[in-house]
Amino acid sequence: MALNVNENTHPVPEGVASDILDEIAVALHDVNRYPDREFTELREGFANYLGHGLEAKNIWAGNGSNEVLQHILQAFAGPGRTVFGFAPTYSMYPLLAQGTGATWVAGTRHPDYEVTVDDAVAQVRDNDPDVILLCSPNNPTGTPLSLDVVEAVYEASSGIVIVDEAYQEFAPKDAPSALSLREGRPRLAVSRTMSKAFAFAGARVGYLAADPAFIDALRLVRLPYHLSALTQAAAVAALRNAPTMLAMVDEIVGQRDRISATLEALGYTPHPSWANFVLFGGVSDPSATWRALYDKGVLIRDVGIPQHLRVTAGTEAETTAFLDALASIGSAS
Repeated sequence: MALNVNENTHPVPEGVASDILDEIAVALHDVNRYPDREFTELREGFANYLGHGLEAKNIWAGNGSNEVLQHILQAFAGPGRTVFGFAPTYSMYPLLAQGTGATWVAGTRHPDYEVTVDDAVAQVRDNDPDVILLCSPNNPTGTPLSLDVVEAVYEASSGIVIVDEAYQEFAPKDAPSALSLREGRPRLAVSRTMSKAFAFAGARVGYLAADPAFIDALRLVRLPYHLSALTQAAAVAALRNAPTMLAMVDEIVGQRDRISATLEALGYTPHPSWANFVLFGGVSDPSATWRALYDKGVLIRDVGIPQHLRVTAGTEAETTAFLDALASIGSAS
């Protein structure tokens, strides 16, 4: 049972899967031709889904949010430039930065993994980065990021600011998105993914919203026809079924909160999470606990934070299996 990479462990609903297959079948008739390199219908779908007055001209997409972030760094980072984020954060950020020849600079968070306005501004001014990556909710900690911090970081910087909202759908329903800050901020981009809430990890579809001039810069670095016709068709159909696809989010949030409550009862220290996973401390020997769980058929993640492990919120049955296995180990420090 894999609860280690924050997938949505629920299968795509049968009716939606049928609609996706129908859309792919139509696309197959023209698969001898190159796909729409501007993926216009898909961009329109994302704009409609995100709202906030967005249009297709504000949208970019790629094969997973990693490729979208790579496009940004190819366009705005590179040799002699710096990419900054508040660590611990998404492990791909430094790898993507290094892959473009840029230097990764790791800022710091408070002990509870939060980032405050004053501290964020001070660190940004001290480092003067060319690109800033803000993960909200943060991976691997699940920590939300106040829009006040995003605004302050933007004003304190002359560089590109990306808010990575891969887990936004799992945040409280009244939690504002950084999309609300986009107007009048041409250096701001907000990235999302279909891998998590949409249960589409295997389809590899990520996207972002930004100023049209920002989108134009990404066109200069993408490979021709980078999104296949079949990928576009599948994503268009999934977006058309967004209410059904997202119906599982509430269940996942319920299991996440159940995990946190039970971890606390078992003597561990779960950190507040707005994502589909829980980072928990108080693990006396993370390696031994990870192995013991693995031996019981439960795979979670050691993210390298001392005395911590991270687990994905899965189905009710998966959550029960994880909690029962952990309780049987009894290794809280």
